[in-house]
Amino acid sequence: MMLQQTMRIGATDEKVLLERLVEGDAPAFTALYEKYSLKLYGNILRLVKSEDTAKEILQELFLKIWELRGQIDPEKSFKSFLYKIAGNLVYDHFRKVSRDKKLSDSLLYMLEEQYSHLEEAVIYNESLELLNSAIGQLPEMRRRVYMMGKIEGKTYEEISAQLGISHSTISDHIVKANRFIKTYLTSRTDVALSLIITLIGTDL
Repeated sequence: MMLQQTMRIGATDEKVLLERLVEGDAPAFTALYEKYSLKLYGNILRLVKSEDTAKEILQELFLKIWELRGQIDPEKSFKSFLYKIAGNLVYDHFRKVSRDKKLSDSLLYMLEEQYSHLEEAVIYNESLELLNSAIGQLPEMRRRVYMMGKIEGKTYEEISAQLGISHSTISDHIVKANRFIKTYLTSRTDVALSLIITLIGTDL
């Protein structure tokens, strides 16, 4: 499938297209693909960091939409249906990656990278609350070091100058904070999936 320019389709027109898609109408499927594919590709790419992987997931996503067309309810949000499937596919990708690298590592990296964007988008959901909750359970100094280094992107030199602690102490706090948060996330992968779905549907 080739990525297309996003089409402008009104709610009424989309409902008609969905009704046609349920009946197996290929042109309706193509029109919906052209409307949603470009944004979906960009958001998936932002998460998986690989153009080939993003294209594969996008292709698999729309193949599933075609296969599951009979389950689509034109009266309900197709966008939500689409993003839920996309989120599951991205989650499956991270789970496969976990065979060589723990799933929690990938999820933690994604959470850290998207943290500030989520705040800017004012998305106060349980996914963001999950990270906040984990960070909030760290000892005060460890939390400050982690926030400065992993969320705010400050260097060890900057953290050392501001907090008056050595580089080795900073490293120790970061390592222990990462270990705790990874364990915290690993036990809550259902919420991590919610985060993935949210991020795929977010304009950043």
